[in-house]
Amino acid sequence: MKQPLAYIHPEAKIAPNVVIEPFVTIDKNVVIEEGTRIGSNVTIMEGARIGKNCNIFPGAVIAGVPQDLKFQGEDTVAIIGDNTTIRECVTVNRGTASRGKTVVGKNCLLMAYTHIAHDTIVGDNVIIANATQVAGEVRIDDFAIIGGTSAIHQFVHVGSHVMIQGGSLLSKDVPPYVKVGNAKMSYGGINSIGLRRRNFTNEQITGIQNIYRVLYQSGLNNTDAIEKIEAELPASKERDEIILFVKNSQRGIIKGYTSTSDR
Repeated sequence: MKQPLAYIHPEAKIAPNVVIEPFVTIDKNVVIEEGTRIGSNVTIMEGARIGKNCNIFPGAVIAGVPQDLKFQGEDTVAIIGDNTTIRECVTVNRGTASRGKTVVGKNCLLMAYTHIAHDTIVGDNVIIANATQVAGEVRIDDFAIIGGTSAIHQFVHVGSHVMIQGGSLLSKDVPPYVKVGNAKMSYGGINSIGLRRRNFTNEQITGIQNIYRVLYQSGLNNTDAIEKIEAELPASKERDEIILFVKNSQRGIIKGYTSTSDR
């Protein structure tokens, strides 16, 4: 439904049943799929790819030019997955030559004033609460929940099923299934409530707990802890995911609450 008070570039590709409210601006090289609703005063810039049944609230800006001085106007995109809700004044910048795209997955909720910077990849079923600031080239995996007013440093990797306390400052990678909190941003146990809500069995949860006891409470460094986990704990999808995450971490993982610096 085209609103006469909206500006829609003639080259934009918009499904017939998309709802567009007054004072929306939609640029060229934009695709919006069926069932999506675009609230008033939303700006959708070149390179936006918006999926089905999304709901974008007033004041949001999708596919803005990256805030990266290395950006030279290359042809990049910002992708929003199906059934994702983007609340008031959220900004999602498009990619740079680094990855070529910024992605927000399916069934996500980005609360008001959240910023998703260039080349960030957000998985499916992710919730990012109000005023969270996500820097460039961050990766946030499926089912992660990020508390409000958090800030995530460039290149950080947040694992799946993670719960991040509001007001967090993340400069290290966060491995899967854990809770992170307190002023020093350390491990605070596993996200057992969230895992039960997603139908993880007691056996799976116990297995994850045992892995993190070795990683964070055995007094071993990460390399020795991973060797012990591989040698002594039974193989499972969760075990292998955690091991791979730690081995591939570029910034190092968050510290444990038993580290010397916490005493």
